[in-house]
Amino acid sequence: MTKILVTGATGSIGRHIVSTLAARGLPVRALVRDPARYEPAEGVEVVAGDLASPRTLGPALRGVHSVYLMWPGIPVDPESVRAVARQAERVVYLSTDVADLADGEPATSYHQEMERLLRTSGTSWTFLRAIDFATNALRWADQVKQGVVRWPYAQAARSLIHERDIADVAVHALTTGGHDRAAYVLTGPEAVTHAEQVKIIAEETGRQVRWEELPVETARAQLTAAWGNARFVDARLKAWGAFVDTPERVTGTVEHLLGRPALSFRTWARDHADDFR
Repeated sequence: MTKILVTGATGSIGRHIVSTLAARGLPVRALVRDPARYEPAEGVEVVAGDLASPRTLGPALRGVHSVYLMWPGIPVDPESVRAVARQAERVVYLSTDVADLADGEPATSYHQEMERLLRTSGTSWTFLRAIDFATNALRWADQVKQGVVRWPYAQAARSLIHERDIADVAVHALTTGGHDRAAYVLTGPEAVTHAEQVKIIAEETGRQVRWEELPVETARAQLTAAWGNARFVDARLKAWGAFVDTPERVTGTVEHLLGRPALSFRTWARDHADDFR
């Protein structure tokens, strides 16, 4: 097998992909913006480059067979996508749970635009449509340390996924056949409410932490100030409210692909206990 390029190699998912591929003795190259600040695992080739700048991608893509592609939440640059697709025979793209687009239908998210570009690129593609990451619970870290988590919708039930599960599925899709033109929806093994998540974090960290319901309008004002995007905040609040009555869906895709159950939220909390201490 020729080389596998991992973008987002310093991120929570990319670093697991790089280390897993390297541990298996597979030729892996990590794309990073600043190699001087990156300490790779043994056997990992490091190349400087930036997806936002297509002209920097040539050295990173040279000799590459497969690419794990994580777009960094910036406006989509079609030329960067085309550069990846021209070189790689297989692209595994980290997407989210979006609807497929019909021809001519406008994209409502950069993930949909990325998927459209890859579908028409001529390369083999696989989409990992991951439900919200368990790592987003780290936004509560400061509140956990203070003993009170103030957040809206205590009973919103989320099927958050452990980043290691996404990484393991990505490695599987990069190194085995049968995934061409597949769009996998990846979730955790169960839906866990916001309040239950906080309780689990408290148990795994050994802290006394209580939940305090935050009024929706107060949450809207605070999150808009913090995130700077009122439309995104409104969409999040609407989704969380919906998950109170209808829990976020759970799929068995991780277990089907990997032959083991998806990792629980409790496992994630145990793995990240030090982040809350």
